[in-house]
Amino acid sequence: MVPKQILITTFGSLGDLHPYIALSLGLKARGHRVTIATSPYYRPKIQSEGIGFHAIRPNLSPDNTELLKLIMDKKKGSEYVIRQVIFPHLRDSYEDLTQAAQGADLLVTHPITYAGPLVAQKTGIRWVSTVLAPISFLSDHDPCVLAPAPWLAKLYPLGLAGVINKLGKSAMRSWSDPVRKFRVEIGLPPGAEPIFEGQHSPELVLAMFSELLGKPQPDWPPNTRVTGFAFYDRLEKAEGLTPELARFLDSGPPPIVFTLGSSAVMDAGDFYRQSAASAAELGRRAVLLIGRDPRNAHGEPLPDGVIAADYAPFSEIFPRASAIVHQGGAGTTAQALRSGRPMLFVPFSHDQPDNAARVIRLGIARQIDRTEYRAKKVTAEFGYMNQHIFVRSGEDESDNIAWFSLGVNL
Repeated sequence: MVPKQILITTFGSLGDLHPYIALSLGLKARGHRVTIATSPYYRPKIQSEGIGFHAIRPNLSPDNTELLKLIMDKKKGSEYVIRQVIFPHLRDSYEDLTQAAQGADLLVTHPITYAGPLVAQKTGIRWVSTVLAPISFLSDHDPCVLAPAPWLAKLYPLGLAGVINKLGKSAMRSWSDPVRKFRVEIGLPPGAEPIFEGQHSPELVLAMFSELLGKPQPDWPPNTRVTGFAFYDRLEKAEGLTPELARFLDSGPPPIVFTLGSSAVMDAGDFYRQSAASAAELGRRAVLLIGRDPRNAHGEPLPDGVIAADYAPFSEIFPRASAIVHQGGAGTTAQALRSGRPMLFVPFSHDQPDNAARVIRLGIARQIDRTEYRAKKVTAEFGYMNQHIFVRSGEDESDNIAWFSLGVNL
């Protein structure tokens, strides 16, 4: 095998970066040279893994809490990302990515790196596109729960999924006017709708999730391959559980783990206060993964048996949990599925409500709307889950969840 120079471009939070670090490490192990092109913020993390790095504008920080609050808005978050964050910098992204692609043999793109398809089509570089969740296909045959209007899912049994998708695409067509104008400027012919069909490579599309969440459908691109999840979850290369957290896990029954991933955690509101109160009501141990936002830290002592930590690798803490409460991001959902633990979803925006609905259909999860997340509601949900979905309360009940097998392409 002749080693290739592979350029991977992505944009977003750690949930949008980690799968591509995993992919890069796998490609490196096969002898290829890999560069990730993304926001400058991630340069140290990527280079610490021995992966090449190239900066791509816009230069945005995931620590920008005001920006993340807009991005995580249930109704307008996805529109804000596309129209206010990505498309105003399309020319910059295209110029940076064109430079990064010089000498590369293959370009791999993330769903919202809209400059990627333009670079591929202009330069002729071989191109593979990826998606991280089934919602990116917006299938008529496997319809999605849409964050701005989840109630539309009630109409799907009436055979209206195709009509709803068509109306949605029509309403969003104006969003991608900047791409169409830029295509003309750089001498490219009109292409497929950039936000939908245009994000997919005609050569190969990698669906980087498990078939537990979505199986190939007739209206998926015919060249799609479902790969399973790509796992990577280190905040820093050598970082694992802190000694304090490890001692806590060793000192008693498996706790409930409460987390909001890497984006929603910056707009947590009172999620952690309500979570701690619910754990106290339940008489259960709990771990609160509160991130770097100081607003998430408790201003008063936590209840007995509850501990807070900025971060812990999900691959190390989820398997030691009794249950997991989380926002439903693709990466968090993947790690929770992998652990085999029951889940309670609190979706915020984007793909999260759809990911939640898909796991709920597996019979291993429940959901609370973000606006209804209160301690008593959480406690009531755990009462239901204890009756209908096995939730571990002690080491002697470790077989309670053995019925849930994740042998499907994870």
